Amino acid sequence: MQAVDVLGFAPTPHARVIAQVIRSAMANAEHNYQMEPAELKVVAIYADEARMNKRYRARARGRASAILKRSSHITVVVSEQEA
Repeated sequence: MQAVDVLGFAPTPHARVIAQVIRSAMANAEHNYQMEPAELKVVAIYADEARMNKRYRARARGRASAILKRSSHITVVVSEQEA
């Protein structure tokens, strides 16, 4: 798939994670819906906000400041190309 090839040359470490999610979506489409992996294309891809882990760090004078550890849900929609 062309999207995975392009992400392979991207310099960011996040591209590796997105490529892994796309490969997983391709494998799911092949296994669950008997789609041909060579015929698949990415229709939509988006990231939604997930729950935050809330932690607190000790500060001066007995106070505390919040630390928000954010995460996200990545959704990839693939379909077969029209020939």
